[in-house]
Order: sequence, then structure tokens, then C-alpha cells
Amino acid sequence: MSEPTARSTPPVGSVVRLWHGWVETRNKDEYIAYMDRSGMAGYRETPGNLGAYIMSRDHEDGRSTIVTVSYWESFDAIRAFAGDEIDRARFYPEDDQFLVDREWIVTHFTVGA
Repeated sequence: MSEPTARSTPPVGSVVRLWHGWVETRNKDEYIAYMDRSGMAGYRETPGNLGAYIMSRDHEDGRSTIVTVSYWESFDAIRAFAGDEIDRARFYPEDDQFLVDREWIVTHFTVGA
């Protein structure tokens, strides 16, 4: 595990983008590495992105939940990444090799106090 880095709290009025998918636990680490090179890199390279993270949780049935959380300056910044239909999840070529289920939409939250 890498050393944590100091990060600031997303500012009030910024937007959180949240997505869930599921992979077989045996493929979790490989999928997270792939996501770091593809989706997370895409988030982080888009102007207006304030940070992006991957989280996972293993389940007894051999599957793991994957959650991506990204922080954005505005909905316009999200559009620069996701296109005009910002509530639709964006997928990458190898996702089908890993995901056993996925949310097709993402959820957005505005950061409050």
C-alpha cells in the first residue's frame, strides 16, 4: 500500500460523482490496477477534477464491490469528462472482461457544509 498523501476537503459547492460495479474477488486487484490506468487517469486528467479514488469491499459470495468517487469543481467540469449525459456511467474497453455487474448510471451530490 502506498503512503497516504495530504488532501484537502472538497470545497462547499463542488460535486461528488459516485459509481458502483462488481467483480469477482479473485480479479479485484487486477481490475483496480486497470481502473487506475484508465478511468481514474481520465478523471484526474480532466480540468476541474479535484480528486478521484477507488474503494473496494469483499463479500462472502466471491464478489467484490468497487466504488469510484470523484470530486469536481462543477457540473460543467463533469460534462468535460462524461459528455452531456452526465448521469450515464462511462465504461472502458476492458471493463467487460472484469465486471460481473454494474450500475449504468452514476449519482451526483453537491458538497454542503
